[in-house]
Amino acid sequence: MERTAREMAEYLGAELEGNPELRISGCASVANAKTGDLVFVDLPKQLDAAAKCAAGCVVLAAGTEMAGKTVLRAKNPRLAFARAIAWMIPREVIAKGIHPTAVVANSAKLGAGVGVGAYAVIEDGAEIGAGSEIGAHCFVGSGARMGAGCRIYPRVAVAGCVRLGARVVIHSGAVIGSDGFGFVLTETGFEKFPQIGSVEIADDVEIGANTTIDRGALDATRIGRGVKIDNLVQIGHNCEIGEHTVISAQTGLAGSSYIGRNVMLGGQVGIAGHGRIEDGAQLAPKSGVAAGKVIHAGTIMFGAPARPLDKAKEINALMGRLPELAKRVRRLEEAAKSE
Repeated sequence: MERTAREMAEYLGAELEGNPELRISGCASVANAKTGDLVFVDLPKQLDAAAKCAAGCVVLAAGTEMAGKTVLRAKNPRLAFARAIAWMIPREVIAKGIHPTAVVANSAKLGAGVGVGAYAVIEDGAEIGAGSEIGAHCFVGSGARMGAGCRIYPRVAVAGCVRLGARVVIHSGAVIGSDGFGFVLTETGFEKFPQIGSVEIADDVEIGANTTIDRGALDATRIGRGVKIDNLVQIGHNCEIGEHTVISAQTGLAGSSYIGRNVMLGGQVGIAGHGRIEDGAQLAPKSGVAAGKVIHAGTIMFGAPARPLDKAKEINALMGRLPELAKRVRRLEEAAKSE
């Protein structure tokens, strides 16, 4: 879809400098831009490359100069560019209409405009909100509830105990509502603790590919509004995740972990059972939180066990010097013996 620079500026609420009639036909990275593309720069080191690229229009922050280009000045260039992409390029269709191979129970309730892809299964009593799209080979269990405008990519399993809000996005391979890891040790081995709880996912949550979210043992596993979860994340039973938290790939949350609002968890973070991460805290990649430990609001932590960032950096620096320090200790010991 082609736009003029003037139309783009008006849509983004950006200040226009240059040719208002410049035609914008696509969005691209600086490295691969072609004539007619829109690009963005949010780091000073990118300015030279952007000035030399073929794109005729660039989104820049206030106070940044670039000759020879039509400029759209925005407070947050990355955000403005993201909105430009969404406006210029229609999102892919996951499913449109009900595919003839889909199996939809007679008692299932589908809102207006729901799409169901090939070989998808929607069981008895499931409710799918208006405009939602269910991809090929998906499974929606008996009694599941899904709000309006959800986008469920192919091969997702949504168990009957799951309640999704509006505009939830779930990528391929995710499993929502599987049994939690609950067992009781007996004299003869482990006996399963029945998992009879639910999963409650609020509006505008996005869940990455091959992520798993377990149902609660007795109560609910809860994911707050606007939470963004990357690929290959495990969320155990009875976990609670506050609004607008971000969780990166390969992170694991053991049962009954509590994550507050606006928390940022880096890749491969591990949180043991009943760990508590308060609002606004950040855990760097590969950090580990012991069972029952509290990470206080607003702190930045790193390491396993997780420590305040400055302390963790100091420890890491010393660890790198251990061979040298060990040699010094041996020399001192030998000197002391010879005296």
